[in-house]
Amino acid sequence: MALWLLLAGPADVLGVDAGKLGMAVLVTTAWLSLYAVSRLPRGQLEAVVSPGEWRAWVGFGFTLVAIVYFLSQVPVFEQNGAGASAVARNLVMLLVAWLLLSSVMGSRWKGAVQQDERDLEIEKKASARGRSALVFVVIALAVMLGFSPADRLQWATHFMIANLLVCALMWGWLCEYAATVLLYWRDRR
Repeated sequence: MALWLLLAGPADVLGVDAGKLGMAVLVTTAWLSLYAVSRLPRGQLEAVVSPGEWRAWVGFGFTLVAIVYFLSQVPVFEQNGAGASAVARNLVMLLVAWLLLSSVMGSRWKGAVQQDERDLEIEKKASARGRSALVFVVIALAVMLGFSPADRLQWATHFMIANLLVCALMWGWLCEYAATVLLYWRDRR
């Protein structure tokens, strides 16, 4: 319901901005779910899933939602008005929720080993893949902007280019988290 309100719902629900309502429901649902998971007694899952993998799953989920939300709001960025400020505010709220959830999940492993050599190796490989994805997108943007005729770049305002670069950063992080999750999964096999 939260994603529907955020991405495809009506402009307002009962007089309330659907984007704000969707973001609030999404953050609340995610926080309550992860808080409930953090309160579960330690079990077999934690013997298999390391703190690094938990962080990667949470980061992947939040980054994926942020990118989908960001891309669904691209027409708002073309107007560069109050709507763009609302999108930025929603993304910052999502970031704050992510930081709070990460700290709640981190407290679950307090006093336990957080990282070992395997985690460091996975982090190193995943970071390289995320960096490669970011470099690819930045080069693609540079080529597109550099070789396109000026009359076809009316949409490419400074504000829009800045937002494309932010999206490129989020893409790099998403690829890094996805690589982390896949590397942990492959390591377990």
